[in-house]
Amino acid sequence: MRSICSNLALIMICLLGLTSCSKKELSENSSNKDVSKTSPKTELIDYRQELRTFIQDISAWARAQKPGFIVVAQNSTELITTNGSPAGPVAANYLKALDGIGREELYYGYENNDDSVTPSNVTNAWVNLLKIGTANKLTVLTTDYCSTATKVTASYQKNEKNGFISFATPSRELKVIPAGAPYHENVNNINTLADAKNFLYLIHPTNNQYLNNLKATNYDVLIIDAFQLDNESVTWTKDQVNSLKVKKNGAKRLVLAYMSIGQAEDYRWYWNPSWLNNKPAWFGDLDPDWGGNYNVRFWMPEWKAFIYGNANSYTQKILDAGFDGTYLDPVDASGYWEEHPNTIIKR
Repeated sequence: MRSICSNLALIMICLLGLTSCSKKELSENSSNKDVSKTSPKTELIDYRQELRTFIQDISAWARAQKPGFIVVAQNSTELITTNGSPAGPVAANYLKALDGIGREELYYGYENNDDSVTPSNVTNAWVNLLKIGTANKLTVLTTDYCSTATKVTASYQKNEKNGFISFATPSRELKVIPAGAPYHENVNNINTLADAKNFLYLIHPTNNQYLNNLKATNYDVLIIDAFQLDNESVTWTKDQVNSLKVKKNGAKRLVLAYMSIGQAEDYRWYWNPSWLNNKPAWFGDLDPDWGGNYNVRFWMPEWKAFIYGNANSYTQKILDAGFDGTYLDPVDASGYWEEHPNTIIKR
């Protein structure tokens, strides 16, 4: 949903990780938990590895309660290898924690400019990294932001050629169900993410017939917000979620819940208005591109407690509502802190 650091990604990926090759890379298995408890001004942080570890822990905690729980991480393809280069060592433990990798703007919509073409060097670098994911049996889900008919068609065809499933949308806010049938509509039951041929990404609907509109589609996978439209402190009920797990044609499909782990949202149940005047240590600046979204120091345990590990956590709410899995965003949060450091970085 958010592309925070595309320019940074271009530098880091297209130069094959030169920005980090002069710095010591922390072990992939290092959780750096002791470091995370120190002051933000004096921490020694590998932001990428901290984010990998965070996602691995979310995945392990959820799967311990619901085996087969699906985890998809959107953007930050540079997390796939330990140095961000397609030629670098694969972050194997991270990939094992995932079922899929999401990527926005692979071909269209670059830098939040809908219908614009993503530079070919950026696309090629991302594709090379994403193919590492498919080689490790992960499903790649791409979202292109385009409305021109020829670009929509090209988006689906190019992604299919790479072995990715894709969604082309004219709505940056992800509030529209495109007219017509899904690309590669099929009558098969979808039991795992690998079975899917298409998906719908819709997290900001405006129609009060939202659930009925979703039920009337044949998409293999739905990615939706976990919370109800008229009460964003309450998740959809298990009955409501289960009603979405059947396509219009009667076949089974998967329903994933969107979850922001790299930013705090001022419309969630955990929000405390006092944070604006009395900022917790984990609380960062407002994202200028997305109102109500604040960057967070995701490596700090106080923030993690909102996301997983307890009965009132975001992940637990998703589990309780009966979702098949979660779609994590913005996973390019590590890039934000690399670009806006207030710490001493050790890589």
